[in-house]
Amino acid sequence: MMAWTDEDICKIVANSELKDGYYVNLGIGLPTLVANYIPRDMQITLQSENGILGMGPFPTKETVDADLINAGKQTITELPQSSYFSSAESFAMIRGGHINVAILGALQVSEAGDLANWIIPNQTVKGMGGAMDLVAGVQRIIVIMDHVTKTGEPKLLKQCTFPLTGISCVDKVVTNFGVFEFEEQQMYLTLIAPGVTLEEIKAKTEAKFTVRLR
Repeated sequence: MMAWTDEDICKIVANSELKDGYYVNLGIGLPTLVANYIPRDMQITLQSENGILGMGPFPTKETVDADLINAGKQTITELPQSSYFSSAESFAMIRGGHINVAILGALQVSEAGDLANWIIPNQTVKGMGGAMDLVAGVQRIIVIMDHVTKTGEPKLLKQCTFPLTGISCVDKVVTNFGVFEFEEQQMYLTLIAPGVTLEEIKAKTEAKFTVRLR
């Protein structure tokens, strides 16, 4: 099995979901790497919950500025058009529907498009962050994640067993095995990664899905 790498996943999402002029929010972890694969001829404005609009790609070791961080406390670079404001104004952008796309990670996604991505039961977290606001206010929600857990358990489930971030909020999931899209709480497999078979996907997916390859 070859499957897609993290780099492949980020490139797929950058090329299929981002459009010129979009305002985009990137979640913590793998989603932040999408910033490095935005087509050079495309004007995308990245927004962060902690009050930044117009972030650049991740810094190199030589260009790190410890005072410039995103909502996940990762260092970032700024652009000539970057602007800074309060987190209250940032969340007003999100809740007001002004962000076109949010690309998020996930712990679990259900076959109806429910998302669980903020807490594992019995583990301590500092807070839920902005995920619940993002899934409620952003126009389109894209999830990128590994297809299974580190122990080999499916992450695409009939029903999420972890506390939910949002109900029927996911529009597309891209895993290292393939692409799944949601319409009216139904899940469709639309693309299979090279070297992966449909039988392998079915064996590692608890959720019910319909094959609709494009």
